Amino acid sequence: MSTQNIHNLTVSQAEKILHQFTCKDMKLVESQEEKALTRAAILLLANLSDHQLLGICADSTTEALYTLGSYLEALGYNTTLINESNFNSIEESVYLKFNGMKESYIMESYTGKYRGVLVSCQSAEATGINGTYGHLPLDLFT
Repeated sequence: MSTQNIHNLTVSQAEKILHQFTCKDMKLVESQEEKALTRAAILLLANLSDHQLLGICADSTTEALYTLGSYLEALGYNTTLINESNFNSIEESVYLKFNGMKESYIMESYTGKYRGVLVSCQSAEATGINGTYGHLPLDLFT
C-alpha cells in the first residue's frame, strides 16, 4: 500500500497491518513507509475505540516514560499525566502499564526479552474495536 493511501485505510487493512506484530516473533519496521502505515493503522483503530491500555516493555525507566509520552500524545491523551517524580527509577528493564480509562499507570521491573508496546483498544460495545496489537516499536511516534 502506498503512502498516499494511508488516509484511506479500512479497519480490515489496519488490523492486517497490525497483526504482523505478535508477541511470539519480534517484527522490525524496516522503512519509513512501513512506519507510517503502522502509525496510521494503530491510530485508526484507537480512534474507533473508547480507550486504550498500553503495555511498554523497555530497557530503562527513561525509555519507557519517553515512549509513553510519544504514544499518549499521538493517541490524544494529556501528556501532563506523566510525572516522572511518581516513579522510583528502576535500574533494569521495565514494564510500564497505562490505563486510558483511568488515566493511570504503574511501572515494575521486567525480565522478559521483548521490547516494544502492546496497545489494547477497548470499546464498550461488543461490535466495536476490541483487540490487542503489538509489540509495536518503541519509537513508532518519534
